[in-house]
Amino acid sequence: MPKIVNKEEKRIEIAMACVDLLHEVGIKKLTVAAAAKAAGIGKGTIYEYFESKEDIIFKIIGVHIAEHNEETLKKIALSNNIKEKITCLFEFVLDESEENNIHFNGFKEYLSVMLADTTESYKSFNCVCDDFFSLALKDVFEDAIAKGELKENSLYFINSIAIFKKGLALSRMSVNDFSARDAYEEFIDNFFDLLGKKND
Repeated sequence: MPKIVNKEEKRIEIAMACVDLLHEVGIKKLTVAAAAKAAGIGKGTIYEYFESKEDIIFKIIGVHIAEHNEETLKKIALSNNIKEKITCLFEFVLDESEENNIHFNGFKEYLSVMLADTTESYKSFNCVCDDFFSLALKDVFEDAIAKGELKENSLYFINSIAIFKKGLALSRMSVNDFSARDAYEEFIDNFFDLLGKKND
């Protein structure tokens, strides 16, 4: 009896075998043939699991994002401090460790490719990635409102904060001597001055 292959698990296995190659050559120079070689399979076989180079890239990024999101939610669940919870959602932009810089530089290249691409594939994928931040922030805010830590109208600022995060990332990529953490801390302090509930 032939072995039953879980297609999604195989997709992840192939994609993750290409991670080092992607970091080495970058998004623009990655080819399906090179990805197949890195995964130890034939070019024809890789097309059984992926439609295109972009499909492979999205799977790699998607796995990394899922892992990051899971870790972020765990950190939020362990924190009793509203500011710490919000900071957890910004950590990818704020963290300048060597390990995170590898992923951040990959995001920088992804963004440059997405902005130059005329197809909808990158934009559609990017929208999916944005959903996690907004939904997680909404949960954090609603919990803080229920506990009396934030005013109810803070919910109106979720989209603006999501845009601020993108601006923070872009400034980190493009401005010399820019401290994303300093800019974030100034923002979050002002946010709580305006929308944090004061104890009477």
